[in-house]
Amino acid sequence: MIFDVLTIFPGFFTSPLAESLLKKAIDKGLIQIRVKNLRDYAKDKHRMTDDYPYGGGAGMVMKPEPIISAVEEVKAEDPDTLSVLFTPQGKRFDQQMAREMIGQKHFVLICGRYEGLDERVHLAVVDREISIGDYVLTGGEIPALVFIDALSRYIPGFLGCAQSVEEDSFAHGLLEYPQYTRPPVFREMAVPEVLLSGNHAQIFRWRRRESLRRTFQRRPDLLDRAQLSDEDRGFLRELQTQEGMAGG
Repeated sequence: MIFDVLTIFPGFFTSPLAESLLKKAIDKGLIQIRVKNLRDYAKDKHRMTDDYPYGGGAGMVMKPEPIISAVEEVKAEDPDTLSVLFTPQGKRFDQQMAREMIGQKHFVLICGRYEGLDERVHLAVVDREISIGDYVLTGGEIPALVFIDALSRYIPGFLGCAQSVEEDSFAHGLLEYPQYTRPPVFREMAVPEVLLSGNHAQIFRWRRRESLRRTFQRRPDLLDRAQLSDEDRGFLRELQTQEGMAGG
């Protein structure tokens, strides 16, 4: 999988791409990340990538020429490249979207800055607009890293244990169950006995119920989209009853 990243701050990516699983994936050739400095595509002698907004207002707007030229260069090399702009106006990025996009082999990621991009960029070269959340960031670099990391986890060989992808939070629409490791008791806090029992059926049932409990308590909105069995729904009704009794 190839990621071409367009940014005016290429140094932003130096450390994240030189650490942990992303570095290993790059070294193994599982992913290729090419960070391109948008200033290299500016035509004027000062390599300007932003200018004052027409109509007045605070801040600066990113110019269309450098971004459009950079995207067109990538797409000339590979016409199947999907161009992604990270913007608060985009569709919310989630695990389902990440899963749906893993069939794409080449992305060009546009990292905006300042007050945004000239609208002609959207019209000319943007295929998808994506938001990673309802909050304000200084630029698209962090969303680009989030996007790269989330998709890369689906590439065979990226994770040491392929099962981890399917057991992660949100993989089945629920939050992940609590995790424990040694020692069995720490500061009088003991690991649940069921996890020490060796009974895999009971462990699976406990984990499923704890996942449901945690989602019910922390992100109940996810339950509307989760795939639930009759047993799951029965357990959720028990939790709702317990909550009602506690509230009463």
